[in-house]
Amino acid sequence: MRKFAIAAAFLAFVTPALASDLAVDMEVGKTMDDVKAKMSELGYEVRKADMEDGNIEVYVVKDSKMAEVYVSQATGKITKIKGE
Repeated sequence: MRKFAIAAAFLAFVTPALASDLAVDMEVGKTMDDVKAKMSELGYEVRKADMEDGNIEVYVVKDSKMAEVYVSQATGKITKIKGE
């Protein structure tokens, strides 16, 4: 239980810093090029972009913090943000 509390506290601390200008359901584009351009426009450095299971998966860095952003190719909206 203690490990879960520590992990939850860590994610609560990291994710808001990364997601201050990103949010689930935010529309960023339906193509990989559109998503990469939007991330760059928001000040993120795009390190890698892949297609996986109909989603665009983008690895970005901003202010020395890394994140994985998952975007639905069908809707163009962010479905998940994972921070490190």
